[in-house]
Amino acid sequence: MSKLTKKDVEHVAGLAKLPLSDKEIETYVRQLDEVVNYIGELNEVDTKNTEPTSQTTGLENVTRADELRPRQSLTDESALSGTEAVHNGYFKVEAILTERGDK
Repeated sequence: MSKLTKKDVEHVAGLAKLPLSDKEIETYVRQLDEVVNYIGELNEVDTKNTEPTSQTTGLENVTRADELRPRQSLTDESALSGTEAVHNGYFKVEAILTERGDK
């Protein structure tokens, strides 16, 4: 498994627009590297004879109805007030999905 670098953490923090101190970056390099290594260990577990499980509680359809709650919702103006760019009433962000080679 490849080792995460300071540059990797700085890149992810930049994408998320999170300002991190050098100390935080070093902490996240170590923590994220541990997570990635653990996932690598999980990928090595032999699950050939294990039945797939997608749900373990036995409960079905326990979600609430999807309904608008005006007092708990933001107005468009409030929702867009903290963004740097708006276009036609929507958040405007840099493209993150591109065709291969379009970078």
